[in-house]
Amino acid sequence: MSDVSTFLIPEGFRFAATRAGLKASGRPDFSLIVADGAASAAAAFTANKVIAAPLIVDKANLTATGGKVRVVAINAGNANCAAGQAGLDAANATCVAVAKEFGCTAEEVFPSSTGIIGVPLPVEKLIAALPTVAGELGSESDHFQQVAQAILTTDLVEKTAFARVMVDGKEVRIAGVGKGSGMIHPQLVPHATMLVYLLTDAEIAPEVLQPMLNRAIELSFNRISVDGDTSTNDTVLLLASGASGAVVEAGNGEFEAALTQVATSIARQIVADGEGVQHVVELRIKGAVSDREAVTVAKAIAHSPLVKTAWAGCDPNWGRLVAAIGYSGAEIDPERIDIWFGELRICRNGGRAEDLDQVAAHNYLKQEEFSITIELNQGTGSCVFWTTDLTTEYVHINADYST
Repeated sequence: MSDVSTFLIPEGFRFAATRAGLKASGRPDFSLIVADGAASAAAAFTANKVIAAPLIVDKANLTATGGKVRVVAINAGNANCAAGQAGLDAANATCVAVAKEFGCTAEEVFPSSTGIIGVPLPVEKLIAALPTVAGELGSESDHFQQVAQAILTTDLVEKTAFARVMVDGKEVRIAGVGKGSGMIHPQLVPHATMLVYLLTDAEIAPEVLQPMLNRAIELSFNRISVDGDTSTNDTVLLLASGASGAVVEAGNGEFEAALTQVATSIARQIVADGEGVQHVVELRIKGAVSDREAVTVAKAIAHSPLVKTAWAGCDPNWGRLVAAIGYSGAEIDPERIDIWFGELRICRNGGRAEDLDQVAAHNYLKQEEFSITIELNQGTGSCVFWTTDLTTEYVHINADYST
């Protein structure tokens, strides 16, 4: 397995993007990921009970095809959510138009949307732009980059990641592209918006692909939070084209590790590009009763405005951490909690560490990225979770997002 810093595109896919006129900025806002043949697919969607229209259509289409996708059609600038029947009609119309363009069934199309909620999607703009974007498809890195740019909303940077592994002497490539900056606390089920598309040229059956994706998500996208809000449109899609000729069976740990590596890289990039973020924080929770309770503690801390604003001010107010741990619902003993900022012991046995250096702790929190370790001393459960501070810039961005 290797980390690839340059673009390494899986075989069997083509990409393109264009301007359909959804973004007020006039930037590209409509992109396609096209598989040369129907690719095996696995997906996970938001746990929010208000679900955007394209996700409803996606679930139905995946069921109808038995987990096969030929074309992914992504628009940015409009979430196509809370638009009633008109939203569903728009998502289905997109599928029909794309299917006609590429000679596949409408059920083999996977629509995605991101942007403002509650505004009807002008699907006629997507349909009008379809011949243009279809005519520009290609399989080179610049085509892949077009998708990475076109799916952005409040994001400041594109988010991509790559890996490769050898399977039976054949090179298998994995690529990921995603977007997300605000409204980031994915709670993905089988477990503005996070959209992520993971691609591989391995040959993998859908029934093998889905459990692999579920496990990768649990260690990546389900371990991040910017603001604690779960979007109506969160989607992670994994496609396997089979173009490499390498067959990946269930239990292939090396492939799954590479997939998780790519997913984790995208997840961390999303956190780092959080709206108004000045600090990225890695929480290391240890000694919980279970891994699940470790995640519970991490989320309580990551979602606390008091904790997050303290981080924004580089304030080593560890009492706010203890308070969040206490109301998290996890099983704890307050007198057994230990906390470190990096290598600096801050709290020992639930109280102020004897050698606490406030100045050193303050200076440590000035870093753009830092880690906080919390030892609960209750069991063997643990997790790593990535989150951010909460700044005045975040408030400014979201105070006038739609105006």
